Amino acid sequence: MSKIPAYYLLLLATLLWGGNFVIGKAVATSLPPFTFAFLRWIIALCIFLPIVWKSLKHDLPVILSHWKIVIILAFTGVAAYNTLVYYGVHYTTSINASLMNMLTPIFIYIFSFLFLKETLNRYQVIGTLISFVGVLVILSNGHLTSIFHLSFNKGDFIVMIAVILWSIYSLLIKQFSTKLPGKTTFFVSICLGTFILFPFFLYEQFVTTNTIVWSGLSLFAIFYTGIFASIIAFLAWNTGIIKYGANRAGIYLNFIPVFASIFALLFLKESLVWTQLVGGLFVILGVFVTGQKKEKRM
Repeated sequence: MSKIPAYYLLLLATLLWGGNFVIGKAVATSLPPFTFAFLRWIIALCIFLPIVWKSLKHDLPVILSHWKIVIILAFTGVAAYNTLVYYGVHYTTSINASLMNMLTPIFIYIFSFLFLKETLNRYQVIGTLISFVGVLVILSNGHLTSIFHLSFNKGDFIVMIAVILWSIYSLLIKQFSTKLPGKTTFFVSICLGTFILFPFFLYEQFVTTNTIVWSGLSLFAIFYTGIFASIIAFLAWNTGIIKYGANRAGIYLNFIPVFASIFALLFLKESLVWTQLVGGLFVILGVFVTGQKKEKRM
């Protein structure tokens, strides 16, 4: 992935995560959130182990020397983010959850300024605003005034916490890119994240009534998220952040609802409306503007 341009990697990650949202919706009644998250990372762990096995022994001392950071990466990126999103949508609407997810670039900007002393150029600000308008068009079905009538509940705050944790994860990946080996660090974070999720998986399966309903779709969902939405998407995203920077990469997350809409049209037989087309064009334009370079800083 090191030879692939950053914008291709970021697009690939959001494409796969867009599919993840649609699949998560399709199996919401058959795969409980903690169980789904735990099983996807078990698959990722098994698939990824042979890839990093040879380098694991060599890289382990470096990883252990930064064990606190690795634990934070495991908690924020592996154990918490998707699990909290899966859990949050049980209490809130998909519109509210998507709006919370759009705050990711804003939190990345804030944390970058506070902890990494990074500044923004005017293209990043303008591109963010353009892309933000595009996502609002998609989520509001063209009635932007409906955004001001949304109600917020427990689920919204759960998703908000997930967004904050994902922003922290993205910044740490960028900050420690030259100190930690990428693939083996990701593998160790998968191990730790799976360990964190394990007691919640046991509780959900043996204490609550939220058991798994096995089917071809649920099996496909576990393997898709375990391989494509976990290994490939995370490696693409992490590499893209290192190349592009957390600030500029964060705006690409607004592609997720665009790709999710396309997949919903193809696989869930939902109808395509003009707002999805117009909003998607705004998102693409915003990403393009954000990627422009300018020496003068704001």
